[in-house]
Amino acid sequence: MPNDKLSAAISSHVACVLKEEREKRGLSLKMLAKKSGISRQTISYVEQEVQSPSLDTLLRITSALDVNLAKIIGRAQKRASKKSPPTAKP
Repeated sequence: MPNDKLSAAISSHVACVLKEEREKRGLSLKMLAKKSGISRQTISYVEQEVQSPSLDTLLRITSALDVNLAKIIGRAQKRASKKSPPTAKP
């Protein structure tokens, strides 16, 4: 898989993993928005892959979820390398 396709696949899986982590913690978009200081709409757009998050946005979301960004990216990279489609996309 060329690097640009791998990067896109990882981004897609990051969005999926973030949504899974939010749901695992029983947080609504509104609750995560309040904890992270990121708008509900932005978080929704990130989860739906409408918007690519900045590093700052990712750090604020993962901090609010109390998860390590490197672990999120690692999980996404592992999924992408298996070439499996994201599962949490609506």
